[in-house]
Amino acid sequence: MQGVIMHGPGDVRVEDLEAPAILDPTDAVIEVAAACVCGSDLWPYRGIEPSGGRPMGHEYVGTVTEVGDAVKNVKVGDFVVGSFCFSDNTCEICHSGYQSRCVNGGFVQGTQAQYARIPQADGTLVVVPGGRPRDEKTLASLLAASGVLGTGWFGAVAANAGPGKTIAVVGDGAVGLLAVLAAKQLGAERIIAMSRHKDRAALAREFGATDVVAERGDAGIAAIKKLTDGLGAHGVVEAVGTQESMMQAIGACRPGGYVGYVGVSHDVALPGQELFFAEVNLLGGPAPVRRFLPDLIDRILKGAIDPGKVFTLTLPLSEAAEAYRAMDERRAIKVLLRP
Repeated sequence: MQGVIMHGPGDVRVEDLEAPAILDPTDAVIEVAAACVCGSDLWPYRGIEPSGGRPMGHEYVGTVTEVGDAVKNVKVGDFVVGSFCFSDNTCEICHSGYQSRCVNGGFVQGTQAQYARIPQADGTLVVVPGGRPRDEKTLASLLAASGVLGTGWFGAVAANAGPGKTIAVVGDGAVGLLAVLAAKQLGAERIIAMSRHKDRAALAREFGATDVVAERGDAGIAAIKKLTDGLGAHGVVEAVGTQESMMQAIGACRPGGYVGYVGVSHDVALPGQELFFAEVNLLGGPAPVRRFLPDLIDRILKGAIDPGKVFTLTLPLSEAAEAYRAMDERRAIKVLLRP
């Protein structure tokens, strides 16, 4: 089969690889119908994380082709969506809603390929009612649910989005944009998207943003305060993962408010005294996408949300290198790959 391997910074290749097989009785193998490049994939692509010989991809939808002897909830022929974290969905941590920290869990990899092995299939995969969708729009939205939508949704939940609340979103990548969508779906009254790019700001407004703030850092915090009578937002979603974005999120949040941080953290160090006097609630980390998948799939199939709009470019798997370049150069918000 063909799959994507990252050999080093900027060095993405599609190679002939051995097809995955069942290794543990709890595994399943799927034929990937669609995968994509994640913003977090750009960290190794830019040399910020190790990348040598790394199989790429962790967002996926596809059809089950093989299951291990212990798999009971999915069967061959099922069309499924799965989280980028695998989980048994039975341990105490999973039952508390944090499947991304399952005691028997880990991270899925290698889904930018024609086939992929999914560990802990029963607790990771969700069967799509009605099977594989016939239209590409629904397929793209289900793919978004596997990663960026679930992550944006967790960010909005962690930021305590709800009726009567003002929610700000730091970051205008796919996760940030879908955090806007999530905040709207959760009933937020006012949603402030922080974006300096016209195309992304326009999509943020389409997803439900009531305001757009272009400033960053202290100027961005001041702009949020100005829009909220000097108080700050009730909740802020941080969807970047840098020191500046994290401090901007904390600074834009009112005392007693909530910061949901879902950007993959890189060299973030929180100053203790500033955090102490901010008096905000912090919750974040790898999103427990599995917690939200049944609800998200249902909303997508009913046409209530269209998160697939974040895919502004679709390419065949054979052109994965161009997909990475397009995202790295901000020519695309997110790229869908078709094996």
